[in-house]
Amino acid sequence: MTFRENANIGSGRASRGGRGGGGVAVGGGLGALLLALVVMLLGGDPGQVLGSGEQQQAPQAENVDLAECQTGADANASVDCRMKATMVSLEDYWTAVLPDAEPTSAILFSGSVQTQCGGATSAVGPFYCPLDRRIYLDTTFFNQLEGQLGADGGNFSQMYVLAHEYGHHVQNYTGALQYSQQDPRGPESGAVRVELQADCFAGAWAGNATRTQDDQGQLLLEELSRADIESALSAASAVGDDSIQEQMQGQVTPHTWSHGSSEQRMGWFMRGYESGDANRCDTFNAGSVDDYQG
Repeated sequence: MTFRENANIGSGRASRGGRGGGGVAVGGGLGALLLALVVMLLGGDPGQVLGSGEQQQAPQAENVDLAECQTGADANASVDCRMKATMVSLEDYWTAVLPDAEPTSAILFSGSVQTQCGGATSAVGPFYCPLDRRIYLDTTFFNQLEGQLGADGGNFSQMYVLAHEYGHHVQNYTGALQYSQQDPRGPESGAVRVELQADCFAGAWAGNATRTQDDQGQLLLEELSRADIESALSAASAVGDDSIQEQMQGQVTPHTWSHGSSEQRMGWFMRGYESGDANRCDTFNAGSVDDYQG
């Protein structure tokens, strides 16, 4: 998937954060990877993993706008600019769907970062902090998503991750995010339903992405190809609980699931994409999380 070369992405809600002390790089063993994936595409309070949210300060590093990212051509050439441009598209879509909801922003950091949910390093992976209502992402995570987990590394696999995190911001607004803590484990748990709804929200955005506009009313994206959707599905499959457990422990234990299976994650993404309707993403009233068709 590519952005239109002349699209304006200068207004994207993404900032570049500074490097904090004691940073740990992404790319360690699967033990660190599991921690990353538990928090990645987060559906709850990351303070449980990152530290005590109430005792932490807001980000200390000055966030410098990605000033070099101005056009769709920049987004096609640079992963950082791609994240900024994706935020433009996501904000345009969700502002139309939920005009009363305040948009979120994305902080791109290297090494480590301080959030109102606590301190985090790159090993934690992408996450959403509901206390400061921001997305945090070290883009080197995408190397791990491709190299260790088997996603295809395409542009849209990266954009899917950010769209999923934006989905958690929507859930923070609607109140759905709380269910991940009330019912945190199991194949039909609230946590799994939170994650699958965020996947479906990402799909609903994707189904409308080619109609999203920059602040000058120009279309942001080229038409989606089947390869774009396959790229998103490769990422969704890679972070399924069953796929991760097979790699880490050689067996699948559904009673410990918190994110859903690879098939479920792909299925709910496609439900959102094919319908193009976020209202079709009510995983909480579904009789089963397998009810993503129809």
